[in-house]
Amino acid sequence: MINLSLNKKIIIFGFIFTFFSSFGQSFFLGLFNAPIRNELGITHGQFGNLYATATICSSLLLIWVGKKIDDYKLIHYSLFVIILLFLSSLFFSFINSIYFLAIGIFLMRFSGQGLMSHTSATAITRFFEKSRGKALSTIWFGLSSAEFILPVLVTYLFIIYSWRTVWLGIAALVIFFLPLVILNTIKSIDLDSREDQETNLKKIKVKNWKRKEVIKDYRFYIVSLNMLAMPWIATGIFVYQSYITDSKLWSTYTIPKAFMVYSIASIITLFSSGFLVDKFTSRKLIPIMNIPLLFAMVVLFYFQNEIFAYFFLGLIGISNGLANVLGSSTWAEIYGVKYIGSIRALTVASMVFATAFGTAIFGILIDNGFRIEEISFLCGAYIVISWVLLIIFRHTLEPVKLSK
Repeated sequence: MINLSLNKKIIIFGFIFTFFSSFGQSFFLGLFNAPIRNELGITHGQFGNLYATATICSSLLLIWVGKKIDDYKLIHYSLFVIILLFLSSLFFSFINSIYFLAIGIFLMRFSGQGLMSHTSATAITRFFEKSRGKALSTIWFGLSSAEFILPVLVTYLFIIYSWRTVWLGIAALVIFFLPLVILNTIKSIDLDSREDQETNLKKIKVKNWKRKEVIKDYRFYIVSLNMLAMPWIATGIFVYQSYITDSKLWSTYTIPKAFMVYSIASIITLFSSGFLVDKFTSRKLIPIMNIPLLFAMVVLFYFQNEIFAYFFLGLIGISNGLANVLGSSTWAEIYGVKYIGSIRALTVASMVFATAFGTAIFGILIDNGFRIEEISFLCGAYIVISWVLLIIFRHTLEPVKLSK
């Protein structure tokens, strides 16, 4: 990696960190739902409430810890995140009670889904400007790769090893591999570095908003309503994938195999959306972001055959690809990049909170006898309402330009 340009090094860093964030993502933790519930003797609703509570706590802490990325060298902040992910993975392998489960989920959601993805996306958003869309789409390919590989891999590993042994392997991989990654990629990079550009044409100066200003801006909440649809709905689906399998009478391997379609759809959308963002801006693409997710809810509502699991997850994958790129670049376009670390800490925390909301809502509805079709209808209604609000206010999503 020594001879690579800074642009390529930071993209490699972002890709790998985003891949490793998967260990705290709902699609991955959902794979351990059944064996953990069976061992601890808890219900879907109890697991969901634990998951939601732990996730909410992690989102609140993320608001403060995530903000610190603006204050420290990137390599030092990244090393802290690596150590925390290692300790979290190690702790997860020793879970033997409902209380340890709550702590384990909190640690994995905070270190994995929260800080790993926050660190990579913030670094890329600050570093790149001209080709921000393509850079973000490339690093989020890391998560899509994990979503393609890990569900089937873990399902296979369960045949050979216990779920605890799998987590010990993850901890070892994190502590031996990731420090080598940051030493060979971001050792000389800080968040004030900028991408290598051949030209520097007329740049329009825009206002860099502080987080306290963003909180008072109504546009933040309208965009957030749409941004949060994917986290809470997809999390509920991923965490309760075993319930969907049972409800639809699908085989055990149907959803793990369908995750490959989800991943492929995410990857294709990631790369295409990166080019589209650089050409048209994120602000113009947001209205289409959740349309595939809405169609996925329609599929889940109407169809029973196993083949539709692939259409269902494929459509979610398209929205996921769009959301990953737009979720990072939109805030930079509207509010500038100077304080993007603290702004993203707030938005990532909101998304983590949304995942807790999704887990809790799905768990409560399931325990109260709601069918998956009824749950999908409620999800679709949320998507439509948030989309209508965005359409009404879409012309206001412009950055505040500064006079020369």
